[in-house]
Amino acid sequence: MYGSERRRHITEALAASGRVTVAELAAGLDVSAETIRRDLSLLESEGHLERTHGGAVPAVPGGRVERTLAARRSENVDAKSAIGRAALRLLPAVGGAALLDAGSTTDRLAESLPADHGLTLITNSVPIADGLHRAASEDLHVLGGTVRGLTGACVGPSVLRALESIRVDVAFVGTNGLHPERGLTTQDPDEAAVKNAMCRAARRVVVLADSSKFGHEFLVSFAPLDRVDVLVTDAPPPGPLATALDTHGIEVVLP
Repeated sequence: MYGSERRRHITEALAASGRVTVAELAAGLDVSAETIRRDLSLLESEGHLERTHGGAVPAVPGGRVERTLAARRSENVDAKSAIGRAALRLLPAVGGAALLDAGSTTDRLAESLPADHGLTLITNSVPIADGLHRAASEDLHVLGGTVRGLTGACVGPSVLRALESIRVDVAFVGTNGLHPERGLTTQDPDEAAVKNAMCRAARRVVVLADSSKFGHEFLVSFAPLDRVDVLVTDAPPPGPLATALDTHGIEVVLP
């Protein structure tokens, strides 16, 4: 059995029973306990489950498991691509300045930018900066700091100081959760601080979030809904979230 097949079996067993143990999986799949532990570690890094003593349980939306950028790039690909293209309508005029937050959906916006965009682009994302540099973006600024391995985002005091000194036309910000009461949330306090500073540095805040983020809340709230001007997403927000967005006058843009 290939590793991918084994890990698919693990996720299916977890969905069926709500809990799996290393011993049971090793016996059922006829592999060593160490092989199962490696599989569980990989599945946890991709956000499919949460490790426990001797086994695993499903990852809870808004829980402690933070997905890697590579894992998030492979999720909801069509929706994120459509969101990135739709966000092009919200770029400032030629000569303007925009912040691009680190994330798998803001990454799609960066990939969709025309070569002759004529903008000053500022980002804290190493992957986004690399892509824009390779595309010969003329006026690109990178906010340097400590690079988080999971997300490729630069964080820390130097990034925050740089953001305090600038004012841009628009900030394109990603979020892990979009909640009617807690607003925009994420899992890491350092990334939350940078996202908050980006929102404060922009005349207009545009959130890029696919519908899987609706209603979820994570550890740290980095911006209330009244800080947001536009939400670009792939589906109409439901019930309480739709009401909250309307209350705060947030424009919803769909592809």
